[in-house]
Amino acid sequence: MKAQKTTYTKITAKIIIITLFFTLLSAYIYSEYMKKNAISTLAHIDAKKTSMLVFEALYSAMQRGWSKDDLNEIIDRLNTVDKNMKINVYRSSIVASLYGDIEKDKIARESILTIKKAMKGQESLNISNLDFINYYYPVVAKDACLNCHTNAKTGDTLGVIDISYPVNELKVSLNEMINFFILFIAVFSLVIFLAIFIELDRYLIKPIKNFSNVIKNITSSHDMTKRVEVNDNIEEIDAIKDVFNTMLDSIEHQFYFDNLTGLQNRRRLTEKLELRLNSFLMIINIDSFQEINDLYGDEAGDKLLKEFATFLHKNIPSEGALYRLHSDEFAYLCQKGIDLKEFLIFASLISERISQESFKIDAKSEVNLSATIGMAYGTEMLLVNADTALVVAKKNRKHYLLYNESMAMAKEYEKNFSWTKRLKKAIDENRIVPLFQPIVDAKTQKIVKYESLMRIVDEDNTYIAPIHFLELAKRNKLYHQLTKIMIDKTFEKFRDVSYLVSINISVEDILNRDIYNFILEKLRNSQMGGRVIFEIIESEGIENFHEVIEFINEVKKYDARVSIDDFGTGYSNFEYLMKLKVDYIKIDGSMIKNIDTNKNSQLITQTIVDFAKKMNIQTVAEFVYSKNIFDKVVELDVDFAQGYYFGEPSENIE
Repeated sequence: MKAQKTTYTKITAKIIIITLFFTLLSAYIYSEYMKKNAISTLAHIDAKKTSMLVFEALYSAMQRGWSKDDLNEIIDRLNTVDKNMKINVYRSSIVASLYGDIEKDKIARESILTIKKAMKGQESLNISNLDFINYYYPVVAKDACLNCHTNAKTGDTLGVIDISYPVNELKVSLNEMINFFILFIAVFSLVIFLAIFIELDRYLIKPIKNFSNVIKNITSSHDMTKRVEVNDNIEEIDAIKDVFNTMLDSIEHQFYFDNLTGLQNRRRLTEKLELRLNSFLMIINIDSFQEINDLYGDEAGDKLLKEFATFLHKNIPSEGALYRLHSDEFAYLCQKGIDLKEFLIFASLISERISQESFKIDAKSEVNLSATIGMAYGTEMLLVNADTALVVAKKNRKHYLLYNESMAMAKEYEKNFSWTKRLKKAIDENRIVPLFQPIVDAKTQKIVKYESLMRIVDEDNTYIAPIHFLELAKRNKLYHQLTKIMIDKTFEKFRDVSYLVSINISVEDILNRDIYNFILEKLRNSQMGGRVIFEIIESEGIENFHEVIEFINEVKKYDARVSIDDFGTGYSNFEYLMKLKVDYIKIDGSMIKNIDTNKNSQLITQTIVDFAKKMNIQTVAEFVYSKNIFDKVVELDVDFAQGYYFGEPSENIE
């Protein structure tokens, strides 16, 4: 059975009603208590005072020698003061024996129990249904009374004053009323606070917290398909949930679907391929689509793409799904059980149908299209392989091709050829430049030196890192030319700068006599030896110890220093350090990048630092990209730090 939903309006009304109910109940109970207390305490005091006033009035009259008729007249007049209050006076037998009895007094003394008690000197307070009060006040003889009542003695009861009046005439203490309202407000505030706290915590804070946790889980998982599900039975939370889920639906649609055609996009295809299921992939590219766009305009081109997408959707098998990759390129993915022969037959069929179909540009114009199809199958690299097959098919003017390994080799050759041309052009156009990344003293965090890093400035003014072209440069005999350019430009940049600068060189550079002599000539002519550090790239390996040691000894004659780069990988061996007599060790970034969490990296780094200190070699930690990593580097007593935490490579020097 589905739980009934509530709203914050209902919750608020519930809090108010419950709070009001308990507050009024508390007020009623306390008022009843005050009423009883007033009747039992305050009424007794008021009645006694009134009785004493009546007595004093009668006593004054008796002193003046008034008769009992006169006294009765006084009592009658007192009864007219307040029509709700009645006063009666009954004489005791002592007074009756001396001054004569009155019939009503005699009847009262003999038949009314409360008067009997009062005649014995006991005050009596009778309350009927908390509405009416009867008070019986015994008049006790004092010494002054004995002058007239000669037959009485001190302490005898001479009579009873009977006073009756309704409770509504009762006077309540102002202090008690004030205290009551203070207590009432305090209790009311406390009840309100508790009610609001308990109810809002239950129906507002906890549901919102649950809602927030669900959202955090969705965002942390980066899964656009997840949705918020909360079971708090609150309509407002449900409304927020629905709005948020609708927003996620919209974002997911924008994230995974093409706006123009409504087909799933490249991102969705990539995620499907990451499942690594045995699949068939087909990339369909419209031939010469840009010419159609240029001829008929973008609006007509968009209409054509939508029509083409509809055509494909009607003609592809239902076992798979259709995607739009970009502009004029579509993909078909099938992850169900079809064989390769069926897949090839389908490619042939779809290619033929595309060429036979007429697509409308507008109400009057139609165009015929052709398409090139690249295909791949398996579990790995399907998108890359199908794209490769598409490129080869276009190049060879085939309607469709299935990927094979020979295509990858051809593509690699083509890539290498393209990069070689780009690299030669960059050298010719003086677009090989050094960028400089700061290196700081780990103790002071002040910049003390820079590392010179090679980049190509591409034709669009972006920087290309050497990982893309350095190996190719070595194979094409361009590497030493790049080394010379870097040395020359770095020396020029630091000619009038006081900072130290480190330049990367390989063992291959050292073994090349042209580079070797070029470096020595630069040191001789520049007078900069004391500010230059040559970083020998460790990953190259050192087999020619004598030549390397000779190079180190030669550059040190000019006060230049030597560093081992990327120590901790490659030929890492402490024995080499003792033989080479270097000035610095740069600890490999693969160990530094997770040193704040990886115990093994910490242990290896600590070992390197301890050994270096004993050998009087300074250490540099590269790849310091966060405060946590830097703090750990400082803790391990590394001397210098380098990384994006302190600055990225730049053409400028501070």
